Amino acid sequence: MIDTLIRRVSLSDQTLATAREVLAGRRRGLGGSLAFVGPAVIASIAYMDPGNFATNIQAGAKFGYGLLWVVLLANAIAMLFQGLSAKLGIVTGRNLAELCRDHFPRPVVWAMWVVSEIAAMATDLAEFLGGAIGLSLLFHLPLFVGMVVTAIITYGLLMCEAYGFRPLELIIGAIVGVIGLCYLVEMFIAPVDWASAAFHAVTPQLLNAEALLLAVGIIGATVMPHAIYLHSGLTQARVPVRNDNERRQVLRFSNREVVVALTIAGLVNMAMVMMASSAFHAGHPEVAEIQTAYHTLTPLLGAAAAGVFLTSLIASGVSSSTVGTMAGQMIMQGFVGYRIPIWLRRLVTMLPAFVVVALGVNATSALVVSQVVLSLALPLPMISLLIFTGRVDIMGVFANNRLTRIVAAVGAAIVLALNLVLIVQTMGLSIPGLPGA
Repeated sequence: MIDTLIRRVSLSDQTLATAREVLAGRRRGLGGSLAFVGPAVIASIAYMDPGNFATNIQAGAKFGYGLLWVVLLANAIAMLFQGLSAKLGIVTGRNLAELCRDHFPRPVVWAMWVVSEIAAMATDLAEFLGGAIGLSLLFHLPLFVGMVVTAIITYGLLMCEAYGFRPLELIIGAIVGVIGLCYLVEMFIAPVDWASAAFHAVTPQLLNAEALLLAVGIIGATVMPHAIYLHSGLTQARVPVRNDNERRQVLRFSNREVVVALTIAGLVNMAMVMMASSAFHAGHPEVAEIQTAYHTLTPLLGAAAAGVFLTSLIASGVSSSTVGTMAGQMIMQGFVGYRIPIWLRRLVTMLPAFVVVALGVNATSALVVSQVVLSLALPLPMISLLIFTGRVDIMGVFANNRLTRIVAAVGAAIVLALNLVLIVQTMGLSIPGLPGA
């Protein structure tokens, strides 16, 4: 047991040693570059969580390939903000929550902490329910039992943190690989019209007001508050840097990883839309729920396609729930300087999901509500990130240049405006040109 623990701890030590050799110029090549891979892979799980499944299925079922360009745009915005979050941690050695605590008035800090904690719990609600739904459908279990199994698996994954950062990075990376492989298989099973998919991926169009509303949902729920907080924390001390030259090197590796990891996440989301389009659009455009999609896939594309779909959902739910708990812990520690045991954190974030099921609330409805909560919380970390990464007194020579500030401001304006529309629509209020929720 002791030997196993030593080996697991040394895995992180070996990764750090390799990174130091690369920064010192003594090692090059793919092997050295892999030592810097991990933070963006973990953060990318937020873009493949169960909340994305329902939105992408609905988009493909109702509008075919017509909203693929929206998924592509959303992914581009996500890349920018995750890159900025990673940069903040690398340059300052502090995460976003800690910088908020250091630079904002105390009442603002406490308010941000409360809102961010609620957002973390809402995130975990969606992710935890998604994994439980997948398990219950695949193994014909009651939803409650699926939740218990999901809780046990995610708790086991969280325990890997005790052995250093590298084991969990590798596990999450493997799960990302499973999700990607599942949708690669789906692309061979589903009769995809590749020419049409390629055309709609780069051709912006909205057929009607309902398509606009769904586009709002796709973009508005793309950049996750917990992912912004988490990424800065994952990079802040992972590879200690001693000077600006080393910071530049680590930033280059980080930016490459963000592009690759978020590209994979974007391709998975596009594959979800394409699968739903090819399977449901022609004869079942009303499909909008995960359970309905599974039961409809079986007669249309066979049990294999339905099984692969659920496997990807379970992998998504379990991994994203684990990452959500990590983010919640980091948010609490950053804002108030207090760390609670992982088991207690896991218990607190699970409780809302168990309450939802115990009250008989529709799981898909709960997912929708959780996305609205995230929309309400998103402006705080997004605007804070833009403020801090643009300040020379905090970032030094790494402060955002003018072009980055403009592009980031435009991206933030798009996301926040669409989040506002999503919130208003969900509340049942009418907006000229848009259908009611």
